[in-house]
Amino acid sequence: MNAVAATLLPFPVPRSPFPVPRSPFPVPRSPFPVPRSPFPGPLYFAILQPQTLAAVTAELASIIDFIRYGASRFSAAGLTFGHSHDNPIDEATHLVLASLHLPPDIPPAYGAGKLTGEERERVLALIERRINERLPVAYLVGETWFAGLKFKSDRRALVPRSPIAELIESGFQPWLEHRHVERALDLCTGSGCIGIAMAEYNPDWRVDIVDVSDDALSLARENIVFQHVEGRVEAVKSDLFNGVKGRVYDLIVSNPPYVTEAEYAALPGEYSHEPKLGLTSGEDGLDLCLRMLDEAAGYLSEDGLLIVEVGESEHALVELLPEVPFVWIEFKVGAMGVFALERRDLVEHADAIRAAARARHG
Repeated sequence: MNAVAATLLPFPVPRSPFPVPRSPFPVPRSPFPVPRSPFPGPLYFAILQPQTLAAVTAELASIIDFIRYGASRFSAAGLTFGHSHDNPIDEATHLVLASLHLPPDIPPAYGAGKLTGEERERVLALIERRINERLPVAYLVGETWFAGLKFKSDRRALVPRSPIAELIESGFQPWLEHRHVERALDLCTGSGCIGIAMAEYNPDWRVDIVDVSDDALSLARENIVFQHVEGRVEAVKSDLFNGVKGRVYDLIVSNPPYVTEAEYAALPGEYSHEPKLGLTSGEDGLDLCLRMLDEAAGYLSEDGLLIVEVGESEHALVELLPEVPFVWIEFKVGAMGVFALERRDLVEHADAIRAAARARHG
């Protein structure tokens, strides 16, 4: 959280139970200097009657007013921040600017711009829905940002969020420093953000994006068109590798479901709006990951690389397969539960991996 955000919050803000990158890649921080509220504090809004609330909001005029007001309301409501943002100011900035059809990096001078009556009503209605329905902002405004790119977002797939964006932006260095990549695969693609971003940053790559969900694939296909990568990205319905048999990739990247059943039961309300299929993967969160490890070598080129995000399930995976040389990638904010593994290591430890996978899948 930035220094301005810290001055606005007199009490701890509930955080997501999952790691949320603090780097600027999902959506840039608010570009505006946010003033302090003129009211006693964020809790003030929690006890306002409708008539009083209407009088307070009548004082709001500029973009920065609405961002400040939204941030205060979000803090008072005790919202959880875990869908691209980790604090109420960035969350309010996303909601206000997107609802006004403005980019997230507009110059601060625009913060003084006044809203029309229709715009005021729309923004205030979205703020109330964010609080009352616990809907993620990306679903409310229909868009979010990933690896510096805008994507359509709705309930058909999880809100894009992954530290893998940082790898994409850095060219997967140093992991691809001495590798030639022609074909890449994004497994469990959801909205398509990882695979489409890989194609955007690497125009000479051919990228397949796969998912078992028809809903997710329909959104991913819309994002392919939205980002104008139809000639280089193909969306395929596939239960992991079943739909891409015979294809070989130099790089396979995946952010699969990895939430445990116990974690899912304890999730804040914001996550109930996302498809459970995209979140959970068995009692320890590793059902899909183990299948992936068991099958990936057959779809990787000789010098191929597998990169997978497993989040907090990292510890269970290391305990289950202690002999496998997972390389846990360090990001700007530290470790985020993402590993890299060479094809040759998958082959060398195939027996142990297969035994672990078949112990639960048969």
